[in-house]
Amino acid sequence: MLVRFQIPGPLRQFASGRSEVEVETSGATLLEVMTDLWRVYPGLRDRVMTEQGRIREHVSVFVGTENSRDTGGLSTRILAGAEISIVPAVSGGSGLQMAACKFEV
Repeated sequence: MLVRFQIPGPLRQFASGRSEVEVETSGATLLEVMTDLWRVYPGLRDRVMTEQGRIREHVSVFVGTENSRDTGGLSTRILAGAEISIVPAVSGGSGLQMAACKFEV
């Protein structure tokens, strides 16, 4: 089956400069299809996964619109035609905008 991966700007250098790649896979889980992605673009692996084989703390992987952390992690089931997005955390800012926000409980 064919699976489409969305590659964020900071990682595109490890995917031949592409923002989107399609990978042919027979995998049924997120780990299996990502392993096929690493075969084609091996430089991505260490930027997305830890040495212990887990998704890095500051990287989220979405299957469709669902964060894989909420759907079974690397055991998340993958269907043909799935779109998987690798999303690194974004941080920074002055915090001034947060100070002006009101939170209601």
